Amino acid sequence: MKKTWWKEAVVYQVYWRSFYDTDGDGYGDLEGVIQKLDYIQELGADVIWLNPCYESPDVDNGYDISNYESIMPKAGNIAIFDRLIHEVHTRGMKLIMDLVVNHTSNQHPWFLESRSSKDNPKRDYYIWRKEKNNWRSYFTPSTWEYDELTGEYYFHSFAVEQPDLNWKNPKVREEIYRMMRFWLDKGIDGFRMDVINLLAKIDGFPDAQNPQDISYLGNNPGIHEYLQEMHEKVLKHYDIFTVGEIPFVTPEDGVLYVGENRGELHTLFHFEVCDYMESWDMMKVKEIQKRWYEGLWGKGWNSQFLNNHDHTRLVTRFGNDTTYRVESAKCFAALLHTLPGMPYIYQGEEIGMTGVRFESIDDYNDIAMKNKYMEEVEKGGNPREVFESLLPLSRDNSRTPVQWNDTENAGFTSGTPWIKVNPNYKKINVEQALADPDSVFYFYQKLIRLRKENEVMVYGTYEPILEEDLQIYSYLRSLEKERWLVILNISDQPAEFKLPDFISYQAKELLLANYPANADESIDSFTLQPYESRIYRLRGKE
Repeated sequence: MKKTWWKEAVVYQVYWRSFYDTDGDGYGDLEGVIQKLDYIQELGADVIWLNPCYESPDVDNGYDISNYESIMPKAGNIAIFDRLIHEVHTRGMKLIMDLVVNHTSNQHPWFLESRSSKDNPKRDYYIWRKEKNNWRSYFTPSTWEYDELTGEYYFHSFAVEQPDLNWKNPKVREEIYRMMRFWLDKGIDGFRMDVINLLAKIDGFPDAQNPQDISYLGNNPGIHEYLQEMHEKVLKHYDIFTVGEIPFVTPEDGVLYVGENRGELHTLFHFEVCDYMESWDMMKVKEIQKRWYEGLWGKGWNSQFLNNHDHTRLVTRFGNDTTYRVESAKCFAALLHTLPGMPYIYQGEEIGMTGVRFESIDDYNDIAMKNKYMEEVEKGGNPREVFESLLPLSRDNSRTPVQWNDTENAGFTSGTPWIKVNPNYKKINVEQALADPDSVFYFYQKLIRLRKENEVMVYGTYEPILEEDLQIYSYLRSLEKERWLVILNISDQPAEFKLPDFISYQAKELLLANYPANADESIDSFTLQPYESRIYRLRGKE
């Protein structure tokens, strides 16, 4: 298998507006990222993924871009961004940016020109039609918005303020490639590509049999030609890392995007766990991991994540954020960092931050949640019941400010935070974690160090065992003569582990555990505590 620096990396996602505020306006900023780089470096992460900081009206937290080559004032300016790149590189780390090129803001000069008249030179920078079909967008009941100025509808996969670009237009593609070179020439180390498989649309926009299944928005004919052109004209000329956000994708589709012989992307996010599993389903997770391993291993690279800025924090959604918060946070960390693929850490995950529950829809900023709330209430839904139904998977569950200490606003800002701080910041914060040798933070740090020092965690094969066990997730990672056994009890009840007869060994070494464990204890049969995780090195016999 081809070895590369990015396969060996651990990515730390910085949702900067909730990271650290240095000017008191209530929003995190790029200066705040700079001031906390030593913290990220101490954790051990190699790559920082920075969410969009481009100029934007901020309808969708920066994913509605009005100028691709400037920085929004809330975040800072170009000079601060240049300094951020320098400071990241000085520490031996790398920085990737969000690339949002499926759509722009409706305030982008291209769109303002496009909607000004039907014969404007930029009219076909976007998608216009006289009639609409029955497609639904991510955030609204229709992908089409009527514009009275020219009497036609424009297409939007997300909010009405986020019109989709027309990738069939070669001028649009050249504009995007030029913009990408602008940032790469500044020294960034790659891109996380937002909904990159949505660029190609189905010709003719036929009505869908089931409009609620919005998979018709992605993986359409033409997408691979666009990405191969992007690779040929831009990406292959830089030593960078690319990861595509690719919903509605199977391993068979995925290898077309990230196959090492394809000339498209390096790796991808699929969403079979985070989008389609409201709570933990052990059998489903095991099946997903096995299927993706078999589909990609030796051909392309996978990513491992259980939360990000769009998904509820993992310890609340999949673990236990009360009795076993620390134990479950560590257990899932062990899972993410020992599965095949690249681990992603979302800010605050490394201290076991939890999801949040605010009391009113007015306390939430998530445009997807607020639009869905209005839609359901307008249909006659009971406001309280609708609100309660939307709480578990609200994107704002993961967007509350990073909890740095137990002072006012968790040390995030001296002003009024743009979104409320999780009330549990007095007990869960970075300062507390750094002072506790047994904290979630130091467990993550140990996992990252193990990964850096042992190639088996990166390049080792994956062999699941005990596949029918509803509590225990266990597997072998093997590389040449190195063989590791991972044992995880992903449940809040004790579990009995019995080593399968086909696994033989002469000696074992306990490398990491999240409970006090006797290194000399037999692993042939023993009891695991709730959310207990152990990683062993096995020596001899196979």
